[in-house]
Amino acid sequence: MTKKKAFITGITGQDGSYLAEFLLDKGYEVGGLVRRNAVNDLGNIKHIKDELKLYHGDLQSGESIALALLDFKPDEIYNLAAQSSPLASFADKLGTMAITGTGAVNVFERAKAIVPKAKIYQASTSELFGETKIVPQNEETPVAPANPYAAAKAYAHWMASIARRDKKQSQFIACGILFNHESPRRGLNFVTRKITVAVACIKNKIAQEKIPLNEFGEPIVKNGKLKMGYLGSQRDWGYSPDYIEAMWLMLQQDTPDDIVVATGEVHTVEEFAREAFMAVGLDYKDYVETDPSFVPPIYTGPLVGDYSKAKKVLGWEPKTTFKELVQIMVHADLAKFS
Repeated sequence: MTKKKAFITGITGQDGSYLAEFLLDKGYEVGGLVRRNAVNDLGNIKHIKDELKLYHGDLQSGESIALALLDFKPDEIYNLAAQSSPLASFADKLGTMAITGTGAVNVFERAKAIVPKAKIYQASTSELFGETKIVPQNEETPVAPANPYAAAKAYAHWMASIARRDKKQSQFIACGILFNHESPRRGLNFVTRKITVAVACIKNKIAQEKIPLNEFGEPIVKNGKLKMGYLGSQRDWGYSPDYIEAMWLMLQQDTPDDIVVATGEVHTVEEFAREAFMAVGLDYKDYVETDPSFVPPIYTGPLVGDYSKAKKVLGWEPKTTFKELVQIMVHADLAKFS
């Protein structure tokens, strides 16, 4: 029996790496796109690289996407690559749109020309809902981006919808509107990972020169303190490996659709910090300082998802609780930074 083939953009990232493992376990042949400048840093997929077929390129290069699809000829395409930091997107608006927005359309168009029957998963985001007053949010909530990252994702989201409805050559493109999902593989520019790394470095008394740097090139913990933005930000946090299954389930359906994937619970950044420090017997108030440089120009939220459709259509629901997620991340970083 011929193996199904799945191609993943952003395969070295948090979601891409978990998805690659998930699909390999299901017997897929898995390929992926790796940025040329990441050739020697496979990060999250080092342990499975020999089981993967990797191609070098990026979403801004339609040619690199085309060459990969021509060679690999996938049955399923998961477009996960993006410039994914809302805060960083304010500093690089054009780059964010080129990768996250038009980059996605590059994938759609090349797939339509080369593997027109391939099913495509497009990674949408809860950031689409921006400054919404509707709580919780579902698939019918109006899109209202409040940062350049969300605007780029909105462009890709609507272009996916247009491609689905194209009467001349419609494509199977399912959009997963995933709310925040975290893990020990989350990048250090995300607030949850900054917190759990800080907890580990403080608890394990890591030397200042060995503490990893944040997106501003400064140590995440400096003089025993973690600098953070607005602690009142409200988010719906889930566990990345749970959400990977939902992505796959969307491409096993007969028709493509937009589906919210979330936990239905809202927590503040302050709650995350409290739980993380409490996991090692510390009080976050002794170690956390607020810093305006980490506050985005526009607040979003509260973002909390209604995953009723995912439960009804996919039979999916989250397995990992908020407290379990924090514990998983803290213990992983305690072991990593020891």
